[in-house]
Amino acid sequence: MAKLDWDDLRYALAIGSAGSLAGAARTLGVNHTTVLRRLDALEYGLGSRLFDRKRSGYHPTEAGLALLEQARHMAIRADEVERQVLGRDRELTGALRVTTAFVLMDHLLPQPLAAFARAYPGIEVEVIENAFLVDLASRHADPEQNWTRREADVALRLSDNVAEHLVGRQLGMTECRVYALRDVPGLPQGETPIDVLIREAPWVAFERDASARVYDRWFRQHLAHSDVRIRVDIFNAKAAMLRTGIGVGVLPTFMEDKHPELVAVSAPIAELAQPVWMLTHPDLRQTARVRAFMQFVGDALAQRLARAQ
Repeated sequence: MAKLDWDDLRYALAIGSAGSLAGAARTLGVNHTTVLRRLDALEYGLGSRLFDRKRSGYHPTEAGLALLEQARHMAIRADEVERQVLGRDRELTGALRVTTAFVLMDHLLPQPLAAFARAYPGIEVEVIENAFLVDLASRHADPEQNWTRREADVALRLSDNVAEHLVGRQLGMTECRVYALRDVPGLPQGETPIDVLIREAPWVAFERDASARVYDRWFRQHLAHSDVRIRVDIFNAKAAMLRTGIGVGVLPTFMEDKHPELVAVSAPIAELAQPVWMLTHPDLRQTARVRAFMQFVGDALAQRLARAQ
């Protein structure tokens, strides 16, 4: 029997997960004929059929199930080895991937990122805007390299619920207030009790079916009988609608600097206060570029959040 090629096992894993050649091809960033060719080569080398080809898809045989189980263990171990090697990197060079939410990238990160790039010209930072924290230990297909690369080295997350296996620091708290366009007749212009705003003001709210964020739950609970004029999906879209004067809406206070035409018309809403976390995987925290980024950018963001209170 020929020696197993780990690259072939990746193809088998992708087929097992997707249940089809087309799905595996999308995951791996190749065409389905390549997936079929690699599967045929693997089965020929092992002398065993790994998948039954049925109309409903590719179903692992008994031999296939055994191989997939071992391949999954190998994939996990490969990730662990890579993280541990990266964690011993002492050079302030190379690529560093950061995942964050759009609102944080737009309002908090630009200046700290620019300052970091000037201070550490050997580190190339790539930012992936994402409203949800990705698994920092996961890998995904890279079509250009026909291999895999990390999802992220560092995550900046606005949440009070973070994964226990990650390490990092809480940079500060964000507060939210209700805002309205200045000098618009019919809209409040000074601090108003929140119950009055809920009862009397027209609102710009989040989409009705959203539920993942604490803001979604607050809107569903408090604005069920309010005059909601417009619904949007992100804070930047809400700020854009508030600038039309159509109604009032909740925004984080750190957005005030970019929207001086809006005026806060409520006190901070205690239920909507959220911490900002900077996180990484334990195996990566001693990597020089990760450590430098978390210290440099983390300190800058902590100062910015403190000023926004």
